[in-house]
Amino acid sequence: MNPIIATLKEHNISDEQVKDLFKTLTENPLAAMATISQLGIPPEKLQPLMALIMQNPALIKEAVTELGLDFSKVEAAKAQLQK
Repeated sequence: MNPIIATLKEHNISDEQVKDLFKTLTENPLAAMATISQLGIPPEKLQPLMALIMQNPALIKEAVTELGLDFSKVEAAKAQLQK
């Protein structure tokens, strides 16, 4: 299992919330960071999770694929951030 998804599951984040989070992450990464911080994950777990997400985009692709979401939106979001 993807380590990002595993951390979310470890903190009782529902499947629906996980999918919604990754959908937001693919469409608007900055909004997703705000959403992650509101999930009630303890700060000592939240900071490494945020770092993992920001430093390893391959894990996002892996999670999106694992969840059956559309990765082309991730690429579009990434292109938008680079403008």
